[in-house]
Amino acid sequence: MEKTWMPTIAGILDIVAGIVSFIGIIFVVVGVSMLAYTGGIEPSMGISETLILSIAVIFAIFAVIADILAIIGGTFALRRKNWGLALAGSIAAFFASILLGIAAIVFTVMSKNEFE
Repeated sequence: MEKTWMPTIAGILDIVAGIVSFIGIIFVVVGVSMLAYTGGIEPSMGISETLILSIAVIFAIFAVIADILAIIGGTFALRRKNWGLALAGSIAAFFASILLGIAAIVFTVMSKNEFE
């Protein structure tokens, strides 16, 4: 079994996508919270600040779960262990960053025989 650079690059892409998305989610949640609590969001068409904040929190929870999975999958790709989890991390990275996720998926799939 010859070791190539593909799992290493896939792992790095997964981790970078997960971390950048996680930081972005923090900014979005803080921004929406500040707008909602300072009255910057005007209730139009029956949408209240509480509903907007609830939707933002629900999306943030799913995004954080995907980010954590991308980071964990990236570490498994770097160590070339558990191909299924590395692939799941690459797919989760796709939801964090489409371009990085596609590249990570391709590199993970192409290097399947390098994993234990």
